[in-house]
Amino acid sequence: MKSGLKNQYLWVVFVLGVILLNYPILAIYNIPEVWFGIPVLFFFVFLFWLLLILATFLIILKLKKKDV
Repeated sequence: MKSGLKNQYLWVVFVLGVILLNYPILAIYNIPEVWFGIPVLFFFVFLFWLLLILATFLIILKLKKKDV
């Protein structure tokens, strides 16, 4: 993967993170329920956060495989 393409993918992950971890989306999950002993809002915040970290990891990993 070229460096410019990697940067574009990382910008997409960043923008996706801003969208997923901002008010309109999180307001959907602000309900008085508990899943697995965790409030639904916290569950989705950490789920989205984990997905963004995994997406970033996979992009970086793919770049390193192409460079080798």
